[in-house]
Amino acid sequence: MKRIITLIALAVLFCSPILGLAVELDSIPQREESTLIYKINIMEDIMPSSWRYIQRGFAEADELNAEIILIHLNTYGGLVNMADSIRTKILNSPKPVWVFIDNQAASAGALISIAADSIYMRQGASIGAATVVDQTGAAAPDKYQSFMRSTMRATAEAKGKVPVVENGDTVYKWRRDPRIAEAMVDQSIYIEGVVDTGKILTFTTEEAIRWGFCEGKAESVGELISNVGITEYRLVEFQPTTIDKLIGLLTSPVVSGLLIMLIVGGIYFELQTPGVGFPIAISILAAILYFAPLYIEGLAENYELVIFIIGIILIAVEIFAIPGFGVAGISGIILVIIGLTVAMIDNDIFRDVRPFAWVEILKPLALVGFSLLSGLILSIILSKRLITSPAFPSLMLGSSLSQEDGYVGIDKHQKDMLGKVGVTVTVLRPSGKVEIDDEIFDAISEDGFINKDEKVKVAKDEAGQIYVMRIE
Repeated sequence: MKRIITLIALAVLFCSPILGLAVELDSIPQREESTLIYKINIMEDIMPSSWRYIQRGFAEADELNAEIILIHLNTYGGLVNMADSIRTKILNSPKPVWVFIDNQAASAGALISIAADSIYMRQGASIGAATVVDQTGAAAPDKYQSFMRSTMRATAEAKGKVPVVENGDTVYKWRRDPRIAEAMVDQSIYIEGVVDTGKILTFTTEEAIRWGFCEGKAESVGELISNVGITEYRLVEFQPTTIDKLIGLLTSPVVSGLLIMLIVGGIYFELQTPGVGFPIAISILAAILYFAPLYIEGLAENYELVIFIIGIILIAVEIFAIPGFGVAGISGIILVIIGLTVAMIDNDIFRDVRPFAWVEILKPLALVGFSLLSGLILSIILSKRLITSPAFPSLMLGSSLSQEDGYVGIDKHQKDMLGKVGVTVTVLRPSGKVEIDDEIFDAISEDGFINKDEKVKVAKDEAGQIYVMRIE
C-alpha cells in the first residue's frame, strides 16, 4: 500500500509542471495568420505586355496560394482586345481581385476595373471615358462602340445584384449599374442625376463611391489594406523579367508596324540588287523579331507562320519564275497579310472560347495593311535617295560611257541575227536564251511559251533585245 501511495505521489510531482505548462500555452493569445496579397502593377497603356503580366501574375499567385490579387492600375487606355482578355481573366478568377486606381482608369482601364470584385481609388482619381478611338484619337465607327457597350454592360451585370432596403422593403439592385457602365461608352445615354445626353461619363472618386463603382478611398496600397481591416499581411509583388520587358516592347503596335516595314523594305531592296545579301538578312531578322514574341505570348501559332512563309514563297516564284504578275503573286500577298494579321490575334476567338468580335481582327488588319503600304512607299523613296546620295557611291555608276569614247548602248552584232535560225537553250516563258551560230543570246518569245531545244527564227531586234518565233 505504501508503495502505491509513493508511486502516485511521484506521478503527481512529475506531471504537475507539464500540466502547468499546458495551461500557460492555452492562455497565450494565438497570433493571427498573415494574409498573402499578390500585387500586379499596370502603369502603362493596355498592351500585349499587360496581358502577359496578368497571365504570369495570376499563375504565380496560384502557386503561392495568395488569398487576394491586387492590381495597381494607372492607365489612359489601350488595346480593346487585350483589355477584354484581362477582364475575362478577372471575372473567371476563383480568388478575389481588387483594383487600386492610382490616378486614371480610362477607356480599357475602366473595363478592367469594373470586372474586379472591389475597386479602390485615390482622391483625385477618375474612372470612365471608355469610348473606342482610332489611332488619331477620333471616335471609331458605331460597330466598335457597340462591342464596347455590350462588353461594359455584361461586365457590370456579372457583378450581380445586392439587397437594398427602400421604404422598409428589401429590393435587389445592381451592384454596378449596367446603364452607368454603358454611359461610359455611349454619349447618347441619359441617366438622371448621373450624366446628361451628349456627354461621355467619367466618375471622380467621390462620384464612383456614390454610384457603386468604388468600394473605398485610399492614398496608398498600405492604407487600402488597413482600411479593409487586414492587420497581418504579406505583400508579394510581380516582377517582370528582362525577357518580359523585351517581349512587351516587340509586341507593341508601333514596334510591330516598324518590323513589318523592315520586312517589306528588306525584300524590296534585295530585289534591286543581285545575289543574296544584307537587305534579305534584315528582312529575315525583322520577321523573326515579329513572330517570336507573338509565338511566346501564345498569340501566334504554327499555322500562321506557315501561311506567312508560303506567301513569301509564292511572291518569290511570281517574281523570279513567272513573267508578269498574276495569281501566284496576288495569292502570296494575301497570305502574307493573313499570316501577319492573324499572328496578332488571340486564337481563342476562333475556337469559341471567347465571344467573336470583328474589332479584334480589323484593328490588326489595319495595322498590317498600313505598315505594308508605308514600307513599300518608303522603300521606293529611300532607294532613289540612296542611289543619288554621295554617301553610297558604289550603288550607282559614277562614270559616264559616252558615244564619243566609242561606247554604244547595245550590241550591234545582234542586229545581224535578224532572220537567222537558232535553237532554244532554255525554256522561253517568254524570256530565255537561244543559240544562233554557236553564240548564246538573250531572247524573248513572240509566241508565248517555247520549250527547250526547239527551233526558232529571229523575228526582230528592238532596243537591244532579240525577239524570236517558233518554226513550225
